[in-house]
Amino acid sequence: MSSINLIDAFQDFKEAENIDRPTMMKVVEDVFKTLLRKKYSSDENFDVIVNAEKGDLEIIRRRMIVEDGQVEDPLAQVAYSDAVKIEPDFEVGEELYEEIDLLDFGRRAILAAKQTLASRISDLKKNVLAKKYGDRVGDIISAEVYQVWKKEILLLDEEGNELILPKSEQIPQDYFKKGENIRAVVKKVDMKNNNPVIILSRTSPEFLAKLLEIEVPEIFDGLIVIKKIVRDPGERAKVAVESYDDRIDPVGACVGMKGSRIHGIVRELKNENIDVINWTSNIQLLIQRSLTPAKITSMELDHEGHHANVYLKPDQVSLAIGRRGVNIKLACELTGFELDVYRDNEGEENEFDIDLDEFSDEIETWVIDELKRVGCDTGRSVLALTPEELERRTDLEKETIDEVRKILKEEFEKE
Repeated sequence: MSSINLIDAFQDFKEAENIDRPTMMKVVEDVFKTLLRKKYSSDENFDVIVNAEKGDLEIIRRRMIVEDGQVEDPLAQVAYSDAVKIEPDFEVGEELYEEIDLLDFGRRAILAAKQTLASRISDLKKNVLAKKYGDRVGDIISAEVYQVWKKEILLLDEEGNELILPKSEQIPQDYFKKGENIRAVVKKVDMKNNNPVIILSRTSPEFLAKLLEIEVPEIFDGLIVIKKIVRDPGERAKVAVESYDDRIDPVGACVGMKGSRIHGIVRELKNENIDVINWTSNIQLLIQRSLTPAKITSMELDHEGHHANVYLKPDQVSLAIGRRGVNIKLACELTGFELDVYRDNEGEENEFDIDLDEFSDEIETWVIDELKRVGCDTGRSVLALTPEELERRTDLEKETIDEVRKILKEEFEKE
């Protein structure tokens, strides 16, 4: 049997576990049928038989035996006198199977075929790698640090595939050594010079989302949904969550008993402060929650301009802004509103603020209770909100609100 050693090429196939045997056979067949077309101008009457285990192949030529002088197509037919030279028992009308000696193609053609085969295998392995990680974008993976450079880190997965963690995708406090195992999320797969480059990230919101999914079974089961995550990597993150089960407290479930669930994530993210808040479609309440740990006094909302003026007591202003302005920046990203923080006027003006209960002789008790329900417990806190805002937030009629504001204004004007 004439054969050509292709063990090295087949070994490449075996290493790429995701390349299945039918695909392998098809690639080898295509490469050698190309070789046949170059030599015989057609591959129709040839069979390429591959033995992947031994690493060799056979090429069988099929021709119909016809009477001498009646050969019309030399590729598909053979004269009887030529056929009996190969096997004396042949008769006209039978099919002749003949093995082609690969050396007949010439050494240069065989070498070119082997190179083409190696190239096709390499392309297949690249495609398999690109598809594998393309399907895993957004998934968290663990990989070993292989090389640390100034602008990026080279990692290897369990199959020895190369992954890249750029400096821009690392938490500022990250410090890794060769041989260390690290976790990151697959951000994207780029193609550079026809080679797939798998980019990982530890700074994307998806990384935090996946860590929460691992630590919080309710998120994995879909009982709690992460509505939005905003991050300043290594500094602070805000996570808005919502529960589809009224019996589950989403914030409590995410934080865990005495912070047991969140502590592991905080350590992974190099002590990044994580604020978990309840999601709400009430934008005013969402803004209030997003500025945690600060407690706001009042706010003015411009829904059309997506802008809000937030008023806080002086000792709460620095909390709302946060170190290097991180807290308010994340609150803006979470709510989609531009937030301006102001000190709630203290001193002279606040000295004349009057508790709403003091107006019980002029304002009905149920009206005072309704105002208190929305956080307005003093005269100035009511006047700080527009009539439209009061009407939207409370169950009071416009006439009642106008009457209340009139009473409060008159009292402060006397003062």
